[in-house]
Amino acid sequence: MCPGGISKSSGILLKPHTFSPPGLPSRSPLLSSPQAAFLLPILQKLMADGVAASSFSEQQEPEAIIVAPTRELINQIFLEARKFAHGTCVRPVVLYGGISTGHQIRDLLRGCNVLCGTPGRLMDMIGRGKVGLTKLRYLVMDEADRMLDMGFEPEMRRLVGSPGMPSKEERQTLMFSATYPEDIQSRMAGDFLKKDYLFLAVGVVGGACSDVEQKLVQVTKFSKRDQLLDILKNTGTERTMVFVETKRQADFIAAFLCQENVATTSIHGDREQREREQALGDFRSGKCPVLVATSVAARGLDIKDVQHVVNFDLPNNIDDYVHRIGRTGRCGNTGQAVSFYDPEQDNQLARSLVKILCSAQQEVPSWLEQSALGAHGTSGFNPVGRVFASTDSRKTGGFQSGGSDQSSAAPSAAADEEEWE
Repeated sequence: MCPGGISKSSGILLKPHTFSPPGLPSRSPLLSSPQAAFLLPILQKLMADGVAASSFSEQQEPEAIIVAPTRELINQIFLEARKFAHGTCVRPVVLYGGISTGHQIRDLLRGCNVLCGTPGRLMDMIGRGKVGLTKLRYLVMDEADRMLDMGFEPEMRRLVGSPGMPSKEERQTLMFSATYPEDIQSRMAGDFLKKDYLFLAVGVVGGACSDVEQKLVQVTKFSKRDQLLDILKNTGTERTMVFVETKRQADFIAAFLCQENVATTSIHGDREQREREQALGDFRSGKCPVLVATSVAARGLDIKDVQHVVNFDLPNNIDDYVHRIGRTGRCGNTGQAVSFYDPEQDNQLARSLVKILCSAQQEVPSWLEQSALGAHGTSGFNPVGRVFASTDSRKTGGFQSGGSDQSSAAPSAAADEEEWE
């Protein structure tokens, strides 16, 4: 794997089961090149089975389809697939919104074995008759829980119900995420996977990486900017990601830091695709060592050598907290994550934060313990208990396979603050 830039395999890459059972919901650890966990086995199987070289056709029939919720993530997956497939007959293609379809159609029709796409653009190409599904062998959903959060469940159900799509008994379906709440399993795994699917968890289930030093700072709403500036002046040119909750806040904080002579860029859903790519490029190259981002950027993106994460605004759920701080401390390196805790806004996270800190053997501030004990519904509060349901819900009786009767309304993508496809 050295030509692909991977010198050491992580746990999930060592699992021999990846393509043995009919389905695999996997809680993947936060690692370097995480997409290698499914790309390498798929490419190996396609080549071992003698896949036909791609060729021009008005309708392409890919053997593998990989779906992810954001343009940045799916483009990252495509670049990894292209790197790993270099020198083989396997041809990856990427489809995502925000740019003209003309170039993507021309590229697609030249041939495609592995199709990487966001849900909307993928379904658009299927509807146009440019993508057929009869030869599909592998369906991969990366950040599957986030796709549900962002309102893509209808598109995913349309995909698996499309004409020509092999049944779940005939295809290999894999779902990846660093967290797997029971409601995601009940709404997706039960309907998309065979009943005897394999649930594979690597590392601490639902927990944060112990290589990340976590620190929480109690603040008021109006003291955050000064606190942030102090942190960034101490870190200097070290690569730092600053997370906020809204697009407007991202622009505001980026402008504030630039005025304070801190080279900063930002990424969020209102920026044009070229602007977002430029922002990520400037951050990766070190031209702008500070990147202000909304939560979606925390999901799946592989940005090397991020030394610091600052949660200027804490997210409204603990899953996003885990994904955010997972941008640092990757691939055996250490990192630091500082989170601003506003008691007027963040008390609902107190109990979960205490559990996360305890499970990662981090220091828990006394004021946070008091907030957790005083939070609503703390009867029987156990700080070392499970943070959220990222275990196989079949073992806890969470749902029965084929749980279409356990419907809960998925949020609409149009209603979300962020629209990223």
